[in-house]
Amino acid sequence: MANLDSITALGDPTRRAIFERLAGGPMAVGEIARDLPVSRPAVSQHLKVLKQAGLVSDRADANRRLYSMNPGGLEEVHAWFDQFWNHALRAFKATAEQAKEDSP
Repeated sequence: MANLDSITALGDPTRRAIFERLAGGPMAVGEIARDLPVSRPAVSQHLKVLKQAGLVSDRADANRRLYSMNPGGLEEVHAWFDQFWNHALRAFKATAEQAKEDSP
């Protein structure tokens, strides 16, 4: 099951925007921060939250750090939503079948 921190981390619009930018491949903080309405230090703090949630990883590249999506963290979130959706569909099916049985 997905770490609830990952769902919470993606609940913030700035973190979602950062996460979505990383879908194109690894980026440095300055590249990520470009055109965002927050400062580079704020982007760094958001990256820290995403990293703690298991959604982002980083690696050294000369004198900077490159951030990228963590596929394992994303798979956990996907699995959680699949489980949630399947549960909701089963509940809907049961309710519909009960309503059909109850109708004259």
